[in-house]
Amino acid sequence: MRVLGVAGSPRKNGNTDLLLTEVLAGASSAGGQTKLIRLVEYDVGPCRHCDGCLKTGECIVQDDMQWIISDLRNVDRLVMASPVFFMGLSAQIKAMIDRCQCLWVMKDMLGLSVATNCHGERKGLFLSTGGTSYPGLFQPSLATIKAVFAVLDIEITGELTFRGIDEKGVIVNHPTALRDAFAAGVDLVRW
Repeated sequence: MRVLGVAGSPRKNGNTDLLLTEVLAGASSAGGQTKLIRLVEYDVGPCRHCDGCLKTGECIVQDDMQWIISDLRNVDRLVMASPVFFMGLSAQIKAMIDRCQCLWVMKDMLGLSVATNCHGERKGLFLSTGGTSYPGLFQPSLATIKAVFAVLDIEITGELTFRGIDEKGVIVNHPTALRDAFAAGVDLVRW
């Protein structure tokens, strides 16, 4: 079972990265083959809305997104992690999601399958931290995650979100967060 973790934080080894690392460790312990993509290390430009993908379902912008799209199409499980930035996803993960427009074209306009080489149902998990305790803090991000998961034919099986987590690394002080993340990784593979 292939498990892909997408780290959307611009801050390496920040709170969402630490959670994602634990989820992938849990998935690996349950027999999953894991891969981590830290978007901050990739060249992913924004969608240009050029309509270049309308005939083929392939993005014509040449950057690292071609590799990421291949991974997104070929996984059994997907974990997306992003801190909250102004009540939404980070710019890094949002740019990647916007570039999935070509996959929407592939699926909804051209009637082609987005998923390739999968071992059954595709499932996914959303991880996030936010520095405030605003009501509905994670709802805008979750709406976008649900939309891209639907395009990717991935059933969202859960979300692991933590409020009041702002300074780098403080998630390790949460009484259950890392343990919960590890268990979520195990569960993701076993579903």
